[in-house]
Amino acid sequence: MSEAERRARWTVRELLAWTSERFAALGIDEARVDAEHLLARSLGCARIDLYVQHDRLLDEDDRAGFRELVRRRLAREPVAYIEGSKGFHALDLDLVVDRRVLVPRPETEHLVDWLLESLRPAPAPLMHILDVGTGSGAIALAVAKARYEVQVTAVDASEEALAVARHNAERLGLDDRVTCVRGDLLDGVALPPAGFDAIAANLPYIPSAELDRLQPEVRDWEPRAALDGGPDGLVYVRRLIDAVAEGEALRPGGRLFLEIGVDQAQAVEQLLRDRAFADVQSRLDYARIPRVVSGARPE
Repeated sequence: MSEAERRARWTVRELLAWTSERFAALGIDEARVDAEHLLARSLGCARIDLYVQHDRLLDEDDRAGFRELVRRRLAREPVAYIEGSKGFHALDLDLVVDRRVLVPRPETEHLVDWLLESLRPAPAPLMHILDVGTGSGAIALAVAKARYEVQVTAVDASEEALAVARHNAERLGLDDRVTCVRGDLLDGVALPPAGFDAIAANLPYIPSAELDRLQPEVRDWEPRAALDGGPDGLVYVRRLIDAVAEGEALRPGGRLFLEIGVDQAQAVEQLLRDRAFADVQSRLDYARIPRVVSGARPE
């Protein structure tokens, strides 16, 4: 093989190095990881397979599909949208995602873990859980997969988001225990006779003025209605706390779990205390930022 012929073909190692440099120069976080995800998808293999194929030569046909995926990533489209799926939680949920829903984030896993810890130990009588603002269905489906004795109601104001959640429930074989309904917070939700055992919510919590300063992957690609939490970021959180405090949606002793943004924990804790929630606490995410606030309805 001549040198000219050799340079017409790239090894896996060379292509990953070149692509990673392009991504990093644009300011993309985890440039190498993104490059590996896209090349593995283009070649139809697992990421780990790339490590044992570093010297594999890729011809023009091999590179053509990859080139299109790279173009999309350089336009700052999230890798999850390019691949059409995103893994979530240690339960290894593979969720279909696209521009109709937010990309599920590791921070939300902390809410799932805390909620599961709060439930009665298995085996237990049937429990009812409500996921408000379900999006792709990540919280609802994780809880249903972890505990067979739960029925989950997943509510969202967006019919487009609910279509994604329903599809994920069907793909994962959980549609018999996860019911998707359209509604504005608690409106449109049928309550169990004794109330829900727990209510989880990952509502929009970014202050409106901060939206345009978000990373391009979020600002330009993810649904703005799922991000915009109003002037202080807490418009929907405040409304939900009030609705739960004033009604019978949550059983006595049941807990409300709220994912929140940076520097919002103190304000949300106070909102819960002002509405007489008990045992108000916060939990940190992987970056040691208070990310989930929870309070219990008094017995």
